[in-house]
Amino acid sequence: MNINGSLHMTIQTGVLIETLSALGAKVRWCSCNIFSTQDHAAAAIAKAGTSAVFAWKGETLPEYWWCTEQMMTVPGADGCDQLVDDGGDATLLIHKGKEFEAKYAKDGSLPDPAITNNAEFKCILQLLKDSIPLDKTKYTRMAVQCKGVSEETTTGVLRLREMAAKNDLLFPAINVNDCVTKSKFDNVYGCRHSLPDSIMRATDVMIGGKRALVCGYGDVGKGCAFALRGAGARVLITEIDPINALQACMEGFQVVTMEDCVHEIDIFTSATGNFKIITLEHMKKMKNNAIVCNIGHFDNEIDMEDLEQFPGMTVENIKPQVDRFVFPSSGNGVIVLASGRLVNLGCATGHPSFVMSCSFTNQVLAQLDLLKNWKETKAYKNDVYLLPKHLDEKVALLHLPALGAHLTTLSQEQADYIGVKVNGPFKNDTYRY
Repeated sequence: MNINGSLHMTIQTGVLIETLSALGAKVRWCSCNIFSTQDHAAAAIAKAGTSAVFAWKGETLPEYWWCTEQMMTVPGADGCDQLVDDGGDATLLIHKGKEFEAKYAKDGSLPDPAITNNAEFKCILQLLKDSIPLDKTKYTRMAVQCKGVSEETTTGVLRLREMAAKNDLLFPAINVNDCVTKSKFDNVYGCRHSLPDSIMRATDVMIGGKRALVCGYGDVGKGCAFALRGAGARVLITEIDPINALQACMEGFQVVTMEDCVHEIDIFTSATGNFKIITLEHMKKMKNNAIVCNIGHFDNEIDMEDLEQFPGMTVENIKPQVDRFVFPSSGNGVIVLASGRLVNLGCATGHPSFVMSCSFTNQVLAQLDLLKNWKETKAYKNDVYLLPKHLDEKVALLHLPALGAHLTTLSQEQADYIGVKVNGPFKNDTYRY
């Protein structure tokens, strides 16, 4: 079977690709971020010759979408049988391709990149405008061929749920992001490790004593806040959700608005999954050489478009993925990391291997579950599903020996008393870890 993947092309992803290949899949891969590829990892996969990879660090947006199309185009087949996605770009391309092919078949119209000011969407529309006349049903056939996707991120899951709610989702999807052994490990513990790593690699600044603002106190924000506090920063939080805000207060963080503190913060980190979190107006008010980075979502949590287009703006490239934007009127600059994209992958090497092993074990189990679904059970409709609890627990069980942990075993009497099986699952689906 053919499995295609759009996910950061790192060393850890290389192991995921090798695992899928060892299970019998023919794999094609690209990165889901223009800055996140580790070139030596991509080169190693390419050199092995068993999988095709289209990725390099520092792609332009047109190159990024070219790589995505090449990854999705399977020689000798209509497309992949199953998809691994991170952020939903590959899934989006299939859906948009099928949508515009239908319009072309109806009235001969092609996508018009001029209808949008969004640089990324322009690239998608241009790619489809060029592609459709060459093969009028390419993405329609891909949609039929693809039997399911396993999605890695909060953003990608949000996109999937929006499509499912409108009955537009073309195939079943497994939400890997919200598996406990992904969300807590990747989002909390992974970010707790890789955020300070990326800030220090990029700037060599001492975090201790600095005032740091974390925008958002979800799983990612929690990991970031504890990491910065652990490094000695005085950490403040912005939040829209009263429950998350209350959690932040109970864990010793001050909850503020951006307007309350923008002029005094040294390090800004966005971690929300939303957009326009750190705006041009905010950056105008920042102190000189404030550090601004994003670990949450694409490049629009920070308003990079308005910042880059500001009249008279001077950009000083300090080193790759570290730029100082100087405002002409004040002469003050803000130091933006990874052009507003994921700082831990742009300025460092992402999460450590143990964390990604938990995430990618979930991905492999999800791919096996999708395979079982279309080959045998036919249980999944075109909707979004979580992996069963027993598989989530299995991921944790597989990783405990590496940490020297020894589990206590329930007696049958104890298991009966709390209404579970001796070997689990040990929590109901509504339990919040």
